[in-house]
Amino acid sequence: MKYRSKAPFRIGLAGGGSDVSPFSDKFGGATLNASINLYAYTTIIPRTDGKIIFRAEDRGEVIEFETSDELPISGKLNLQIGVYNRIVKQFQKSNLSFEMITSMDVSSGSGLGTSSTIVTSVIGAFAEWFKLPLSEYDIAKLAFDIERKDLKMAGGKQDQYAATFGGINFMEFGKDNSVIVNPLKLKTEVINELQYNLVLYYTKTSRESSKIIETQASNAQEEKEIPVNAMKIVKDQAYLMKEALLSGELKKVGDILSMSWENKKKMATGISTPFIDSIYDAAIQAGARGGKISGAGGGGFMIFYTEETSRASVINSISKFGGTVKQYEFCNQGLITWTVS
Repeated sequence: MKYRSKAPFRIGLAGGGSDVSPFSDKFGGATLNASINLYAYTTIIPRTDGKIIFRAEDRGEVIEFETSDELPISGKLNLQIGVYNRIVKQFQKSNLSFEMITSMDVSSGSGLGTSSTIVTSVIGAFAEWFKLPLSEYDIAKLAFDIERKDLKMAGGKQDQYAATFGGINFMEFGKDNSVIVNPLKLKTEVINELQYNLVLYYTKTSRESSKIIETQASNAQEEKEIPVNAMKIVKDQAYLMKEALLSGELKKVGDILSMSWENKKKMATGISTPFIDSIYDAAIQAGARGGKISGAGGGGFMIFYTEETSRASVINSISKFGGTVKQYEFCNQGLITWTVS
């Protein structure tokens, strides 16, 4: 038997960063994101020889262990091993022997929630294998706890929920650590128009998001005026984005992205770079109504809101920087698991 799963990556449209502690703990957070048809995949194949093998196909990495109820976190495939350690401990599994194969449609550090999405996918494959009684909220929280608590990785809360639930969601993060996922019921023509006008561009650069997020968290903890005020404005943009989409006023989307980007850059150092600024400026000059980096910043994917008269010129303009425009579609379904006999 083989146990498989896939979880979608997401585009962050508004509010990103307001879901990061301690800002969300002090002031509450809100984000709006959309899952897309690019995925993190996991396959688990049980073995009988007492071996545990982790294989990341997209990275060409393989690590092998003798079966053990706790494997060392050594810097290689930490996410997969971290999920294994938690599953064994929380669900009282032991003497497991298996091969795990993972792959992703995008590169690590690309700003589409890669770490959280692969963790969610791996949890899904284990849940399929052991028939674990986990709801969507359970899986997302488990993914969050593994990343932020077990592995002590800096980051926010939205990505795990986006990967688990799928769709276009407005998410609220309460001061009491509560999370509410609000799926947006948008008209089909609004979804299609948003998808057509929103250009997803891979800069072919990656970044270590944890350093940016740690600086942002420190700024919130110390309640530095400029970064905290910027975080509050970014949070407010999530509410404005929700209203724009629900009312079908898509011309406002670019303006909200523009305002979000200007304030996001004030949240921490390193969010933008001269290279990213050059790409952004070229897109605006070519007719984009607004745009922003996807994720924590520093590199990876960027998004730009265009209109029918500017889409081609914007794509032509930013393509000169050596990156690629990534084709995608929004997807309604989140984490999916299945068994192959």
